[in-house]
Amino acid sequence: MEKIEDNQIASLCLKHNFWTWSAQAHIEPIPVIRAEGVYFWDVNGKRYLDFNSMTMCCNIGHGNKHVIQAIQNQVSELAYAGPHMATKPRALLGEMLAEVCPVGLTKFLYTLGGAEANENAIKLARAFTGKYKIITCYRSYHGATHGAIALTGDSRRVAWEPLVMGGVVHMLNPFKFRSAFHRNLEEIEEGEFTQDYLNYLEDLIAFEGAHTIAAILIEPVVGTNGIILPPKGYLQGVHEICKRNQILFIADEVMTGFGRTGEWFAVNHWGIVPDMITMAKGLTSGYAPLGAVAMKSEIADFFNERTYQGGLTYNGHPLSLAAAIANIEVIKDSNLIERTRDMAPVFSKMLDELKLAHQSIGEVRSIGLFGGIELVRNQKSRDPLTPYNTQNEEMNQIKKFTRNHGLYHYTHDNVILIIPPLIITAEQLAEGFAILSDALKIIDTIVDKG
Repeated sequence: MEKIEDNQIASLCLKHNFWTWSAQAHIEPIPVIRAEGVYFWDVNGKRYLDFNSMTMCCNIGHGNKHVIQAIQNQVSELAYAGPHMATKPRALLGEMLAEVCPVGLTKFLYTLGGAEANENAIKLARAFTGKYKIITCYRSYHGATHGAIALTGDSRRVAWEPLVMGGVVHMLNPFKFRSAFHRNLEEIEEGEFTQDYLNYLEDLIAFEGAHTIAAILIEPVVGTNGIILPPKGYLQGVHEICKRNQILFIADEVMTGFGRTGEWFAVNHWGIVPDMITMAKGLTSGYAPLGAVAMKSEIADFFNERTYQGGLTYNGHPLSLAAAIANIEVIKDSNLIERTRDMAPVFSKMLDELKLAHQSIGEVRSIGLFGGIELVRNQKSRDPLTPYNTQNEEMNQIKKFTRNHGLYHYTHDNVILIIPPLIITAEQLAEGFAILSDALKIIDTIVDKG
């Protein structure tokens, strides 16, 4: 292969690549050359603090030698085996996942990522129940493949409609800050708020017909659509409604799994054991592509004498499985679950202090090291800084400022997401928050302070 100079990376990438989630004429990729810990560097030596774990996946941080060595060892021993073959990493990872997943989830179907995991979970649910409808939330993202984008509730779905996969019904999230049912939150208690949304779900099931609904697919904590935490009792209520109506409960933990919220899986916070959990991202911390569907044994047993019509060439790829094994070892050996719990109040306090300092912040939300900053034009009216499904000049100003000052993060609509590697220190968090604060000073000058 012909060698290229570092300063050619960006131009050659732009010359030959078609970029996702982007208008091709407006791509400005960071030419990344190396990464370590919570930082990465471009070809000019500029350092960036990674406040997004790249794509919300590098939970253990960058450049971990244990995981890299595990992948190298696996390449030397067995670089590839077909998805129908038994391998050492396949045997080991199943044991490890059964140990860290909620009790009862003991069977695993491997995929290459979260979208595939969600699509396979839907296939399993429909086959197992004999029903076809799937309920998901409007404020949700479940992947970009054709079935997964149909499951997605947010505006990324609309661009590809009409979709081939039917039978998806979307419902409103119980989102306190922007509740469709409650314009004055001061007048309602949390228990009543929760019950109103559970009643709404029960009505929806009655209208659609419980006999037609295979599963409810839900992010326990909503991810890119704003880091929205469920109100007290909501997930338990949904779980109970599912059991009563013979509907499967599927938790999409692609973003929230493997320590992100201070538990192995977010459902643990609410004492729920779903029928299935979909996972990816933190499963390997991005060191290799891998997703999985964890399922209860009765779902797997349904296919003991029935062929499961599904699978892809790289399902259960040895390199990815080896990366996952080493990644879980790092999470355990470095006590990253416990560390995230310890860092959570530090993180939450920094968010609260940022809100107090800026008129442009309507609300901050977090659990573990999973946080969101919702920007508004007016704190009293809660008008979003940018309308739904848009990215206006103000949000672009924030991204440009923070990137110029060496902070990498993600925004969605009017929300700044903060999802750093779980190894981040309080000092490194403060470093990033200082840059964000300077960026928000610019926005504060244009918001309505009345």
